[in-house]
Amino acid sequence: MTVAACPTSVAELTEWARAGLLGPDAASLHASTAFRTTYGTRHPGRTRGYRNEVLSIRLGAAVGSCGLEPGTATAELVDDCVAAPIAELLAHPRAEVRIAALDAYLMHARPHPHAAGAAGRPVRIDGPTSLTKSRHRAAAVVDLLPAGVGEVLVVGVVGSLLAELRARAIGYLPCDLAGGVTEWDEPVYESVAAAPTGYDALLVTGMTLGNGSFDALRAVAVERELPLVMFAQTGSAVLPWFLGAGVHAVSAEPYPFFSLDGGPSTVVTYRERS
Repeated sequence: MTVAACPTSVAELTEWARAGLLGPDAASLHASTAFRTTYGTRHPGRTRGYRNEVLSIRLGAAVGSCGLEPGTATAELVDDCVAAPIAELLAHPRAEVRIAALDAYLMHARPHPHAAGAAGRPVRIDGPTSLTKSRHRAAAVVDLLPAGVGEVLVVGVVGSLLAELRARAIGYLPCDLAGGVTEWDEPVYESVAAAPTGYDALLVTGMTLGNGSFDALRAVAVERELPLVMFAQTGSAVLPWFLGAGVHAVSAEPYPFFSLDGGPSTVVTYRERS
């Protein structure tokens, strides 16, 4: 790596990768495999479920992923990625392709548990049911919040995360593009702008990389000097590069995700250097 500063945006980090500043020449690397994963989940005992779609790109032993809005991807999108130079995918017109390619490239150059040169901590996520694993992951994510946080803006509503916050008596403001209500009939704000501003921390999904809202959320955290914790299936190798540049901590979960595997899974947690 020949850069020392943190990137100022996702676009800048992507340009660093394209320019070969973070590892191998991206023009000389090709995506061997691309695939789309579509799955639905409703844990036993839960009143609500969800459906996810993910685009994944394999580069060597690394798999990079980016969440998709359900129904927005086609088989042709996958075909566009297969055997393509990583440098071309980093400039693809679809943001989801750029992020999946960037995730794959960075995981290839600096794999977990040392993404961005940081020292990550592998955390085993186990349990006999999908709900148990979901609760274990939620606990690992919420553990990354600083002590004393009173109310959290949660961007990307996940039932187990909200349940963990409730169990710890931490208030939250749920925000998700899908809107609706939580399992506890709390209204979900459809945008950060619509939510009250009294929160003192942010807990944000990595899917904000794919929809382009991450940079704005990071700017809010920097401006208000608030801790920003990311839980990342999308861009698990991307977000550690922003530690110390508005991001306080990251729960990085590379493919295959905990809900897709009946056995033990691993997430890697990263914290800003003190």
